[in-house]
Amino acid sequence: MSAAYEFDFLKYINRQNQGRSGRDEKTGFGEYAFAGDLRVLRRLDRLRPVRVVVEATVRFWKAVQKNALLGSSVKVNRRQFPELHRLVVECAETLDIAVPTVYVAQNLASLNAGTYGTDDEAFIVLNSALVDRLTEEELKFVIGHECGHIQNNHVVYHTAANFLTQGVVTFVKWAVVPARLALNGWSRRGEITCDRAGLICCRDEEVALKVMMKLALGSEKLFEQIDLDEYLSQVDGIKEGVGRFQEYLASHPYLPKRVQAMQLFAKSAYYRELIGERGGEALDEVDREVEKVIQVM
Repeated sequence: MSAAYEFDFLKYINRQNQGRSGRDEKTGFGEYAFAGDLRVLRRLDRLRPVRVVVEATVRFWKAVQKNALLGSSVKVNRRQFPELHRLVVECAETLDIAVPTVYVAQNLASLNAGTYGTDDEAFIVLNSALVDRLTEEELKFVIGHECGHIQNNHVVYHTAANFLTQGVVTFVKWAVVPARLALNGWSRRGEITCDRAGLICCRDEEVALKVMMKLALGSEKLFEQIDLDEYLSQVDGIKEGVGRFQEYLASHPYLPKRVQAMQLFAKSAYYRELIGERGGEALDEVDREVEKVIQVM
């Protein structure tokens, strides 16, 4: 293995950003992070298939995928897309993290964003369709969500989960299935943490819900016709149906579950204090309720 591709997995796991506010000093995660995310992420480094796959993915990303992503994207800074750069800075300041590197990729069909890389070299990619169709406040939710991956030490695992199906680990096929199940089990919980980061950045539950529905439907017009209570009633059917086995293989919880989980967080004392309101449920109690919502089996 060449020196350029070396990756110290355990060093990544054990590294914590000391003294950074907005991060729980005991856990190394954001103070708002979903407890289930933290618990499962800590277990992943003890699973050999996951370790093998993550190391292979990082080598693949550095050798191939990084150039492919950056070669078709435009960097966001003060001179290019200054208004978008301002939103990135605002989200970084809200979460109290370093301003991340962000690129806009040409894709007019898909409302999507992603965070890729390593702990030392992470960047966010926003599809151009997303920038075109979302308002500034809606973009703050999306950018905040992606910043949540960076703040909560998700980047390497998140990259591995994204690239697992692209042939990156063909030489360790024995590791693919157990690693994929483990990574996706964590990823579904990590998305809950990052939805919270997005809400903290936009500070508007209605905006956050609107973004989630737009990403799911690809249509603002259809969002206006949705009855949220009726939509959330689908959760019961999801839990009972055979389709839950499909979710077990997915990297994201089904959307009604994410919406319900975010609504629970919006009622927490932690979030209510952020927006200048009193009352609310303790965050650990919210986490217990969320775990029930997102469980698959």
